[in-house]
Amino acid sequence: MADSHSFEVVSEINHAGMHNAAVQAQHEIAVRFDFKGTHASIEFDKKENTLTILADHKGQLETVLQIIKEKMARRNVPVGALRRGKIEDATHDTVRETLNLHTGIESDDARKIIKDIKQLKLKVQAQILEDKVRVTGKKLDELQAVIAHLKANGPEYPLQFVNLT
Repeated sequence: MADSHSFEVVSEINHAGMHNAAVQAQHEIAVRFDFKGTHASIEFDKKENTLTILADHKGQLETVLQIIKEKMARRNVPVGALRRGKIEDATHDTVRETLNLHTGIESDDARKIIKDIKQLKLKVQAQILEDKVRVTGKKLDELQAVIAHLKANGPEYPLQFVNLT
């Protein structure tokens, strides 16, 4: 049996799943009757981690956003990772919104996570590693208690727990 166990708390998205969700949403927009003859479209930029939605008006933009959320949920891409941007006017009397996909744990949230773990009074140690938090302890039960606590009380964006050893 190992002397100590550990896991990492991360916040990331599956880029392949996100790409597939965007392609499927674009296909649905292309074939739906209520979008015929409109400028509605979705673009996923993998490098910038952004999703750009173009629509004829705000109501249509909300409908397109709902479609992409459904496609993301089907592919287990966390919908909570979407950060809405400002709706702006685009060319040809259309509106555009750029959504950011949240990845990584922000330093303020990492410090809050460590503080929350210390308040649990378990025999575990937590440390910040770039954009993730590593939690180490001797008992797997204590690590699982930390995971359960973070699932219930973590930040508003989705967290994943990886490399449990």
